[in-house]
This record gives sequence, C-alpha cells and structure tokens, in this order.
Amino acid sequence: MSDPQTGHETLGRTKRSKSTVLQRNRDPKLGLKVTLGFIIAVIFILPIIWMLFVSIKPNGFSTTEPLEWFLPPYTFQNYTDIMFGSLIFRWLLNSVVVALITTVLTLLITSLAAFAISQMKFRYKNFIFIFFLLGLMIPGEATIIPLYEVAKSLGLIDTYAGLILPMIASPMGVIILKSFFDNVPKEVVESAIIDGCSYFKLFYKIVLPLAKPALSAIGIFTFIGSWNNFLWPYLSIMSETLYTLPVGLPVFNATYSQAYVQPMTANAIASIPVIIAFLIFEKQIVKGISFTGIKG
Repeated sequence: MSDPQTGHETLGRTKRSKSTVLQRNRDPKLGLKVTLGFIIAVIFILPIIWMLFVSIKPNGFSTTEPLEWFLPPYTFQNYTDIMFGSLIFRWLLNSVVVALITTVLTLLITSLAAFAISQMKFRYKNFIFIFFLLGLMIPGEATIIPLYEVAKSLGLIDTYAGLILPMIASPMGVIILKSFFDNVPKEVVESAIIDGCSYFKLFYKIVLPLAKPALSAIGIFTFIGSWNNFLWPYLSIMSETLYTLPVGLPVFNATYSQAYVQPMTANAIASIPVIIAFLIFEKQIVKGISFTGIKG
C-alpha cells in the first residue's frame, strides 16, 4: 500500500512546480499590454458610439459642447424618416445583392480555374498560371478605362450585371486555391480517378470540401471588397436607384452638408448591418485573416 503522506508530498510538489512554471512564463508586461489594448479599443470604438448618439438626436440639433451629443433628448424619428423618405434602404439592398452574387460567382470561377491548373493536365498550364501572377502586378485603376469601354460596348453600363461581372475576376483567389489544391495528397486523387471518378466528382466531392478554410478566406475578403467598392460603381451607374452604399451615401450627405444628424443617421443605417454581421461571423473573419498569412 502507498503511504498517504508520500502521496500528499508528491501532490504538493506537483502544484508547486506548476505554479513555478506559470510564474516563470508570466509576461511581466501583461498589465501594460492589456491597458494599452483597452485604450486603443476605446479610441477605435468612440467614433462609432458618437455616430450612434448623434443619429438619435432631434433633426436640426446643434451644440458647441461635444458632451451634449451624448445627453438627452433622444428620438428615433430620424431612422423612420430616412428609411421611408430616401433611397438609403434601396442602396443597402443593392449593396447586399451585389456583394453576395459577386462573392458566390467569384468562389465558383476561381475554384474551377484553380482546380484545372492544379489537377488537370493540358498544354500551356504553367503559362496560364504565370498569366494570373502577372495580373497581380497591374493596378485596378489602370484597367478602368478599357473596362468601361468593354462594358459600354456590351450594354452593361447602368445595370446590375455591369456592377457584378467585372468584379468576379480574382487572380489572388486562383493563386491561393491553386496552392491549396496542390497540397491534396496525390494518392487520394489517383485512387479516385482509378475508381472511375470524373473530374467534376473529384472537384465537388473530394478536393472542394478540403478547401473550406481557403474558400472562407477568399469569400470574406471578396464580400468586403465588393461592399466597399466605390470607383467602379461610381463610374458605371447613372441611376440613383442602382447606387450602392459607397456611392449613395456621399450623394445623400452632400444635401446635408451643414447638418450633423441626418448624415449620421444615414451612416448608422449603413453601418449597423455590417457591425451585426461582424459580431456574428467574427471567428470566421479572424480565421480568414490568419489563413492568408499561413503558407499552404
């Protein structure tokens, strides 16, 4: 039988060793880092809080004291006036539709192109991949004029198709997915082909499910890029009913250049869905950002 006293001594030594390791690994500057991080977080979130408080002030409210923006009176009448008395809601819907369709089409096209370059055998495959790499060296602004001429000749100006189709080409997405598909074990691919699996089934049932982290990262950044895109919608859309938020908000704010409340209410309406989406998909967004920094 084991001695109880010896067992207690062993347990005590184990606890002391664990506490020693924790003390040794404890960052002496942890408190300073937490405090600094908290201060930076407050600095970043303060403009959002100020925007929300200004948006619930009575229309025409003005003050010379910054603190009064956070004090009563409050009203939500501005939200109903802008939602039903302007095109903000239509612009919000346009942004959602364009960003979602652009993201889905981009994921579909880039994944198919990356799979073909990675797993299929055909002539000039390496040249095509180099062509995609060269596409990263050309700034988007340099292609605006020829892109506009092509869209005009195809009748895509001032249409939803004109907003979406030019944005679905993503050389970076093809490169990321191609690198990811290259890491799929060759034994798995070869055994599937020997068993009679077609390239489409190989893509849909084997390769694509393994690429979910890469697809999530590309989808997140494609959606954000489409949501924030200003230059191309500004050039290609003439009708106010087809504006997206990045184009419509400056137009709306220009009519209230001397006021605070109405523009802030419009910006709050545009920002609240994005904030809610970030809170819901925070883990996926963080994983997508971290994934882009990991090789393979």
